[in-house]
Amino acid sequence: MTRNSGDALEAFSQALAARAAAARVLVAEIRTANRGFRSATVWRPGILVTSEQSLPKAESYDVTLSDVVRVAATPVGRDPGTNVAVLKFDGAGSYTLPGRGEAQVGAIALAYGADGRGGIAAHIGIVSAVGPEWRSRAGGKIDSRVNLDIAVTTHDDGGPVLDASGALLGISTLGHGDTVLAIPPETVERSVDALLAHGRVERGWLGVALQPVAIPDAWRETAAAKSGLMVMSTVADGPAAAAGLLAGDILLSLDGAPATHVRQLAERLGSDSVGRTIEIGALRSGTRVPLRATVAARPADG
Repeated sequence: MTRNSGDALEAFSQALAARAAAARVLVAEIRTANRGFRSATVWRPGILVTSEQSLPKAESYDVTLSDVVRVAATPVGRDPGTNVAVLKFDGAGSYTLPGRGEAQVGAIALAYGADGRGGIAAHIGIVSAVGPEWRSRAGGKIDSRVNLDIAVTTHDDGGPVLDASGALLGISTLGHGDTVLAIPPETVERSVDALLAHGRVERGWLGVALQPVAIPDAWRETAAAKSGLMVMSTVADGPAAAAGLLAGDILLSLDGAPATHVRQLAERLGSDSVGRTIEIGALRSGTRVPLRATVAARPADG
């Protein structure tokens, strides 16, 4: 059969294959004993980034780079807030991180990962939604919310995501349910800088477990609110406990801002909040209780 060099579908297919071949240098395969494999992105010379949530904890990892070059990598740090983990290995690797792209709704997205055999796995989809800056449940600031309509597994989680031109949209991450997101390059870069410098990303912490709750009708006039955050428990000797917050209290405000969602608190407990004294408005048995707490750094395992 004669090949039609002008066939648009064939040209598109060849362009995708060429894009995957070019992206191979960005993809690293991570292996740990009896844990299968995971994917990572070569971010800087000698530096890998991957999905914190999908990376098994270990003191070292066997990593396969492009051209089946095998190296040993050690963990630098992990940030659950942005879901970024950083590994370091000897040597530069093939460092060719592309320029940053801008996610556009409806545009093609290409996600890559390791295939478990020293090669690359490729996935195609679209950018299904783009939103503004947001905070993760663990308090990390994500520069934009980029939703992908694309099939990504735990094996691909942490691999590079490119647009149709080959520009970098970020690294892939699996969200809640079937959600697939791209962590923007700006977010990854900020986490990499902090982890390389300090081994962790420091964020504020009060040491309190909270649950959204409707305020009883009899208390609403005093509370001047219809909902708040009930204190389920406090960490012994944590900032909330030291401030006098008790299980059963209802948190109404933090630094003068309403406290109706846990994510609102995360927004106010960034790195710049550590060491700062904040005002807490609480409701205890129908009576308003003003408290003050000094924000601590979130424990490494917290």
